[in-house]
Amino acid sequence: MSSYYIGELVSLLFMAFALGLDAFSVSLGLGMQQLRLKRIAFVGLIIGLFHIIMPFSGIILGQAISTQIGNLTTLAGGLLLFGIGAQMLFSAFHHEAKKIIQPVGIGLLFLAFSVSIDSFSVGLSLGISGVKTALAFVFFGIASTTLSWAGMMLGRKVHGILGVYSEILGGSILCGFGLLLLFG
Repeated sequence: MSSYYIGELVSLLFMAFALGLDAFSVSLGLGMQQLRLKRIAFVGLIIGLFHIIMPFSGIILGQAISTQIGNLTTLAGGLLLFGIGAQMLFSAFHHEAKKIIQPVGIGLLFLAFSVSIDSFSVGLSLGISGVKTALAFVFFGIASTTLSWAGMMLGRKVHGILGVYSEILGGSILCGFGLLLLFG
Protein backbone atom coordinates (compact mmCIF):
# COMPACT_ATOMS: atom_id res chain seq x y z
CA MET A 1 0.00 0.00 0.00
CA SER A 2 2.84 2.43 0.74
CA SER A 3 4.31 1.86 -2.73
CA TYR A 4 1.02 3.15 -4.16
CA TYR A 5 1.39 6.41 -2.20
CA ILE A 6 5.03 6.76 -3.20
CA GLY A 7 4.09 6.24 -6.83
CA GLU A 8 1.33 8.85 -6.55
CA LEU A 9 3.75 11.26 -4.85
CA VAL A 10 6.37 10.79 -7.57
CA SER A 11 3.72 11.26 -10.27
CA LEU A 12 2.56 14.51 -8.66
CA LEU A 13 6.15 15.75 -8.42
CA PHE A 14 6.75 15.07 -12.11
CA MET A 15 3.44 16.71 -13.04
CA ALA A 16 4.31 19.77 -10.94
CA PHE A 17 7.73 20.01 -12.56
CA ALA A 18 6.25 19.68 -16.04
CA LEU A 19 3.69 22.42 -15.36
CA GLY A 20 6.41 24.63 -13.87
CA LEU A 21 8.59 24.37 -16.98
CA ASP A 22 6.26 26.72 -18.85
CA ALA A 23 6.69 29.22 -16.04
CA PHE A 24 10.47 28.76 -16.24
CA SER A 25 10.58 29.39 -19.97
CA VAL A 26 8.39 32.47 -19.83
CA SER A 27 10.27 33.77 -16.78
CA LEU A 28 13.52 33.41 -18.67
CA GLY A 29 12.30 35.98 -21.16
CA LEU A 30 10.80 38.10 -18.41
CA GLY A 31 14.05 38.18 -16.46
CA MET A 32 15.75 39.91 -19.36
CA GLN A 33 13.78 43.07 -18.58
CA GLN A 34 16.21 43.94 -15.77
CA LEU A 35 13.76 43.29 -12.95
CA ARG A 36 14.78 44.04 -9.38
CA LEU A 37 15.13 41.13 -6.98
CA LYS A 38 12.02 42.19 -5.02
CA ARG A 39 10.01 42.19 -8.25
CA ILE A 40 11.41 38.77 -9.21
CA ALA A 41 10.38 37.38 -5.81
CA PHE A 42 6.89 38.85 -6.10
CA VAL A 43 6.33 37.75 -9.70
CA GLY A 44 7.42 34.20 -8.82
CA LEU A 45 5.00 34.10 -5.90
CA ILE A 46 2.11 35.35 -8.05
CA ILE A 47 2.86 32.77 -10.75
CA GLY A 48 2.98 30.08 -8.06
CA LEU A 49 -0.32 31.29 -6.62
CA PHE A 50 -1.94 31.10 -10.05
CA HIS A 51 -0.60 27.54 -10.42
CA ILE A 52 -2.65 26.75 -7.31
CA ILE A 53 -5.75 28.75 -8.24
CA MET A 54 -6.09 27.49 -11.81
CA PRO A 55 -6.20 23.72 -11.09
CA PHE A 56 -8.47 24.42 -8.12
CA SER A 57 -10.77 26.32 -10.49
CA GLY A 58 -10.57 23.42 -12.92
CA ILE A 59 -11.72 21.01 -10.25
CA ILE A 60 -14.51 23.27 -9.02
CA LEU A 61 -15.79 24.18 -12.48
CA GLY A 62 -15.08 20.80 -14.06
CA GLN A 63 -18.59 19.46 -13.74
CA ALA A 64 -20.21 22.69 -14.91
CA ILE A 65 -18.32 23.35 -18.13
CA SER A 66 -17.64 21.51 -21.33
CA THR A 67 -14.27 20.68 -22.87
CA GLN A 68 -14.75 23.53 -25.37
CA ILE A 69 -14.08 26.07 -22.61
CA GLY A 70 -10.66 24.49 -22.06
CA ASN A 71 -9.80 25.15 -25.70
CA LEU A 72 -10.87 28.78 -25.37
CA THR A 73 -8.66 29.33 -22.31
CA THR A 74 -5.68 27.88 -24.15
CA LEU A 75 -6.39 30.25 -27.04
CA ALA A 76 -6.64 33.22 -24.66
CA GLY A 77 -3.37 32.26 -22.93
CA GLY A 78 -1.55 31.90 -26.25
CA LEU A 79 -2.80 35.28 -27.45
CA LEU A 80 -1.77 36.95 -24.19
CA LEU A 81 1.75 35.50 -24.28
CA PHE A 82 2.17 36.39 -27.94
CA GLY A 83 0.91 39.93 -27.27
CA ILE A 84 3.31 40.46 -24.37
CA GLY A 85 6.21 39.14 -26.45
CA ALA A 86 5.27 41.26 -29.46
CA GLN A 87 5.11 44.33 -27.22
CA MET A 88 8.61 43.53 -25.88
CA LEU A 89 9.92 43.19 -29.42
CA PHE A 90 8.29 46.47 -30.45
CA SER A 91 9.75 48.34 -27.49
CA ALA A 92 13.21 46.87 -28.18
CA PHE A 93 13.20 48.44 -31.63
CA HIS A 94 11.50 51.67 -30.55
CA HIS A 95 13.33 52.81 -27.45
CA GLU A 96 11.10 55.84 -27.02
CA ALA A 97 8.01 53.58 -26.82
CA LYS A 98 6.79 53.06 -23.28
CA LYS A 99 6.37 49.45 -22.22
CA ILE A 100 2.69 48.66 -22.27
CA ILE A 101 2.72 45.43 -20.29
CA GLN A 102 5.00 45.29 -17.28
CA PRO A 103 5.06 42.53 -14.66
CA VAL A 104 3.09 44.77 -12.29
CA GLY A 105 -0.60 45.22 -11.63
CA ILE A 106 -2.94 43.90 -14.30
CA GLY A 107 0.00 43.03 -16.58
CA LEU A 108 1.33 40.65 -13.93
CA LEU A 109 -2.09 39.08 -13.52
CA PHE A 110 -2.40 38.55 -17.28
CA LEU A 111 1.08 37.04 -17.39
CA ALA A 112 0.44 34.69 -14.46
CA PHE A 113 -2.92 33.69 -15.93
CA SER A 114 -1.45 32.92 -19.34
CA VAL A 115 1.42 30.88 -17.87
CA SER A 116 -0.89 28.82 -15.66
CA ILE A 117 -3.59 28.09 -18.26
CA ASP A 118 -2.39 24.52 -18.76
CA SER A 119 -2.82 23.77 -15.06
CA PHE A 120 -6.55 24.52 -15.42
CA SER A 121 -7.03 21.49 -17.65
CA VAL A 122 -4.85 19.45 -15.30
CA GLY A 123 -7.24 20.46 -12.53
CA LEU A 124 -10.14 19.11 -14.57
CA SER A 125 -8.44 15.72 -14.80
CA LEU A 126 -7.33 15.75 -11.15
CA GLY A 127 -10.94 16.05 -10.05
CA ILE A 128 -11.82 12.95 -12.02
CA SER A 129 -8.84 10.82 -10.97
CA GLY A 130 -9.24 11.41 -7.25
CA VAL A 131 -5.60 12.13 -6.39
CA LYS A 132 -4.74 14.01 -3.23
CA THR A 133 -5.60 17.44 -4.58
CA ALA A 134 -4.33 19.54 -1.67
CA LEU A 135 -0.90 17.97 -2.02
CA ALA A 136 -1.00 18.48 -5.79
CA PHE A 137 -1.79 22.19 -5.33
CA VAL A 138 1.15 22.61 -2.94
CA PHE A 139 3.50 20.85 -5.36
CA PHE A 140 2.24 22.91 -8.32
CA GLY A 141 2.70 26.16 -6.42
CA ILE A 142 6.17 25.35 -5.10
CA ALA A 143 7.46 23.99 -8.42
CA SER A 144 6.19 26.90 -10.52
CA THR A 145 7.39 29.51 -8.03
CA THR A 146 10.86 27.98 -7.81
CA LEU A 147 11.17 27.50 -11.56
CA SER A 148 9.92 31.07 -12.18
CA TRP A 149 12.56 32.45 -9.85
CA ALA A 150 15.25 30.33 -11.53
CA GLY A 151 14.14 31.48 -15.00
CA MET A 152 14.10 35.17 -14.08
CA MET A 153 17.50 34.96 -12.37
CA LEU A 154 18.97 33.19 -15.38
CA GLY A 155 17.32 35.79 -17.63
CA ARG A 156 19.03 38.56 -15.65
CA LYS A 157 22.40 36.91 -16.23
CA VAL A 158 21.72 36.46 -19.94
CA HIS A 159 20.66 40.11 -20.17
CA GLY A 160 24.04 41.13 -18.77
CA ILE A 161 25.79 39.07 -21.43
CA LEU A 162 23.57 39.99 -24.40
CA GLY A 163 22.88 43.62 -23.49
CA VAL A 164 20.36 45.33 -25.75
CA TYR A 165 19.62 42.15 -27.68
CA SER A 166 18.28 40.39 -24.61
CA GLU A 167 14.91 42.15 -24.83
CA ILE A 168 14.60 40.93 -28.41
CA LEU A 169 15.43 37.41 -27.24
CA GLY A 170 12.98 37.66 -24.33
CA GLY A 171 10.19 38.92 -26.59
CA SER A 172 10.93 36.15 -29.07
CA ILE A 173 10.71 33.53 -26.32
CA LEU A 174 7.34 34.84 -25.16
CA CYS A 175 6.03 35.02 -28.74
CA GLY A 176 7.26 31.49 -29.35
CA PHE A 177 5.45 30.11 -26.34
CA GLY A 178 2.33 32.02 -27.31
CA LEU A 179 2.47 30.44 -30.76
CA LEU A 180 3.13 27.04 -29.21
CA LEU A 181 -0.04 27.37 -27.13
CA LEU A 182 -2.00 28.52 -30.16
CA PHE A 183 -0.79 25.97 -32.71
CA GLY A 184 1.00 23.23 -30.73
